[in-house]
Amino acid sequence: MEDLLGQLKHSLQKGFIDKKHSEFSRFKPELLVNQKDKRQDVLTSLTDELKTCRTFMFSVAFVTESGLATLKSHLLDLYEKGVEGKILTSTYQYFNQPKIFRELLKLKNVEVRIANIDGFHSKGYIFQHDQYYSLIVGSSNLTSSALKVNYEWNVKLNSHENGELIDHFEEQFRDMWNTAVLLTPRWVDEYERFFEEELRPNVAEFPGHYVTNRLETALTIDPNKMQQAALAGIESIREQEEHRALVVSATGTGKTYLAAFDVRKYRPKKMLFVVHREQILQKAKEDFQRVLGGNDEDFGILSGPSRAVDAKYVFATIQTISKPETLQNFDRNAFDYLLIDESHRAGASTYQRLIDYFTPDFLLGMTATPERTDGYDLFQLFHYNIAYEIRLQEALEENMLSPFHYFGVTDVEIDGQKRDAEAFAYLTSEERVTRILEKVDYYGFSGKSVRGLMFCSSKKEAHALSVELNERGFRTCALTGDDSQEKRKLEVNRLEHGSLDYILTVDIFNEGIDIPSINQVVMLRQTESSIIFIQQLGRGLRKHESKEFVTVVDFIANYQNNYLIPVALSGDRSQNKDEIRRKMIDQSYIQGTSTINFEAVAKERVYASINASRLTDLKKLKDAYIDLKNRIGRMPLLQDFYDHYSIDPIVIGSKKENYDAFLSAVKEEKPVLRPVHSQVLTMVTQELLSGKRAHEVLLLQKLLEEKTLSRQRWKETLTEKEMREDESTLQSVERLLTLDFFKQADREKYGSEPLIHEEQGMYSLSSFLQELLEDDWFSELFQDVIATALLRSSRYDQQKPLTRLQKYSRKDTCRLLNWDKDEQSTMYGYKTKHGTCPIFVTYHKEGDVEASVDYEDTFLNPEVLHWYTRSRRRTSSKEVLEITEAEQRGIDLHLFVKKDDDEGRDFYYLGEVTPDPDSVEDTFMPNDQGEKLPVVTMNLILKESIDQQIYDYLHEKT
Repeated sequence: MEDLLGQLKHSLQKGFIDKKHSEFSRFKPELLVNQKDKRQDVLTSLTDELKTCRTFMFSVAFVTESGLATLKSHLLDLYEKGVEGKILTSTYQYFNQPKIFRELLKLKNVEVRIANIDGFHSKGYIFQHDQYYSLIVGSSNLTSSALKVNYEWNVKLNSHENGELIDHFEEQFRDMWNTAVLLTPRWVDEYERFFEEELRPNVAEFPGHYVTNRLETALTIDPNKMQQAALAGIESIREQEEHRALVVSATGTGKTYLAAFDVRKYRPKKMLFVVHREQILQKAKEDFQRVLGGNDEDFGILSGPSRAVDAKYVFATIQTISKPETLQNFDRNAFDYLLIDESHRAGASTYQRLIDYFTPDFLLGMTATPERTDGYDLFQLFHYNIAYEIRLQEALEENMLSPFHYFGVTDVEIDGQKRDAEAFAYLTSEERVTRILEKVDYYGFSGKSVRGLMFCSSKKEAHALSVELNERGFRTCALTGDDSQEKRKLEVNRLEHGSLDYILTVDIFNEGIDIPSINQVVMLRQTESSIIFIQQLGRGLRKHESKEFVTVVDFIANYQNNYLIPVALSGDRSQNKDEIRRKMIDQSYIQGTSTINFEAVAKERVYASINASRLTDLKKLKDAYIDLKNRIGRMPLLQDFYDHYSIDPIVIGSKKENYDAFLSAVKEEKPVLRPVHSQVLTMVTQELLSGKRAHEVLLLQKLLEEKTLSRQRWKETLTEKEMREDESTLQSVERLLTLDFFKQADREKYGSEPLIHEEQGMYSLSSFLQELLEDDWFSELFQDVIATALLRSSRYDQQKPLTRLQKYSRKDTCRLLNWDKDEQSTMYGYKTKHGTCPIFVTYHKEGDVEASVDYEDTFLNPEVLHWYTRSRRRTSSKEVLEITEAEQRGIDLHLFVKKDDDEGRDFYYLGEVTPDPDSVEDTFMPNDQGEKLPVVTMNLILKESIDQQIYDYLHEKT
């Protein structure tokens, strides 16, 4: 109670009296705004409060389907915990559509009422916690744009439960609530009838087909921002007298239109456009005719019975055009412009036959997924000329795609030991079908009626589920590779025009099928490939006037490959488990109004998969290496991995002692290093590549450039770069580069000789290192580590020894806190030295841990950790007094926490802490023999509260 009151008083002091007030309080008043560059939005604050509240009250005039979708999984988790809430909304200006009221009725733990007052326009969110309330009031209605994108002002305040302000808000809410109308199905029916008859404009639901354009009309169609940039990239390549180019562009971003715009600019005498599926042909021809204009006979299809070989613009399937008898109908120079759609398929023999035959003046390839798993070098085919590249995140940011709300939901648990027949029976059981229907109904869709795709794990499952769904009143069909083109066209047409609710398939819809009206994508199969995941997600990302967003419902069972879900959604190719965990902890990387949500159990399954995954298997790393080598057309260096957002270089350093060893492991041809070269390369890789402290690599870089550097000039350089330059840090840097910091075993592993020399205030490279650098191959690899480490160091605050929420090992901590020696082996849970005391906590300990060290360290809230010392300690023990009296003794306490041992050796740094003197007490803990051992417990108060997402992550058990 006292701590809460103290925190609230500090929040008032800092927020309303003195902004320089130094005492931290997690309850400080905040201005909440949406700031893309800082990855901040109002939605995060809203969901953080929902996660911890006892109940909530929303008073919002406007609610949209997309806005409600951002909260649905959180509200479902609250329902599972028995937490209920109230939403008061309105019919003000008839903004709220009838369908949103039906969506609100689905919330089992939320009572909804309609304000019975003219001009109801409030925007307030009240959350009741234990003994206090949080209040968010401002300009944000419950819409995705207001919560994530728009420029909004909202104030977040916290009040004790006895505060007058919150009492006023509650009173106002109660008064409105008591006169409001309860939302019921009957009320919605009446509102919908009025809305449809009196208000809704008479607009057609489906757009008509494109009509062919006159030339002057076509010239008025302009490229969008992405297409303009891509066209400039293609033209730049042509200006270099190159004849091939590749465009990498996310599904739905208008690649076909882009190609048509470039053809319009190039003005070929005869063009060939090649696709791999017949369904695409007619749409591609119509798009080109719309952009190019001209006579109908200029545009012809070469596929099946259609043989328009004389058309100016020929649109052909690869199956038809690659036949020898078809190729013979054309001169090799017949086409001066050749386009290959979905060009990642170009390694197939049919495409190779086509490319080998024709000699166009210009060859353009287009693909959303250039990465290959078959070893084919797509980039070489296009002479490594990437004209333009835009991936999913950039396309969302540019508002080129339909926003999506992804929901990772809990699927039935699959026993990995089950035989195929048993697993199939489970996947098509009544229990699972019921669960599927419950989830797709709860998370819903945008638009009047569902137009959905369901991706199944097998043809057999697709057919069986279709039968089950049809028996329950849905209109579905199963489509697989066994079905004819005519059958596929028919069913797609039925889906587009509302005669079907769902098409169930396996993988024939992964790419090449254009159904813009898709408003729900359901994934009923495990994620085997991040590429396929994005292809299937992309089926719903094309914009269409009938939908505001697309709903993606992903059923997550206990599959080994669940870790690929955050990999796919974020586009993270680092192979770094910590980076992938961060994408689960904080999804602010997703752009625009799109959101990523996981139900609690589903999230635990993904974390468990990340922990168990073998991301650094040599085969996976070799595949990524080959992909990057193909992309840039040469053997990559570590910096290339960083520059191209590929494997995190630190992952390579954790797999092999240095990059030369990695190259040997992937069978790359290269010069041979002497053992002593390898030892030094291992040292800079293992100790400096992470960039956690940039000082060492910056000093080495300066000495490589200038040969000598005065200590004074070195300090000035650090000051100029806003890096700490205190004497203790300078000495620590020197100890590391002379190897004095390391234990004898490490010194021998690293070559035993210093890398720098310091005499009379002047630094220079040691004669030992200078001699090694005469080897060109070693010199290239050495400087590559230095350059990559400096790039990677940007993620760390170089003005401070440690950066909050970054991860560090015990060895890192010794170095960065400027200890004389590496003392990780004697650090255990904590150790005091040189005016610092790092404290390491493993939050969830292994089940077989000894009872005497099974401490119940627990976060009481985001700024207080209830912590235990080592056993056999009392409040009077010397090491305990160094902690409890740390402030008086000038000792800085630093807290490091990891969730469990599956995370490896590194811990999240959560910042400095101070013990609460009133909480320090002696207690006892039994060991395995039942003996009670003395131990001291206390509350450690963080100087800065940890983010709610990290707090939730540490609490969740996997």
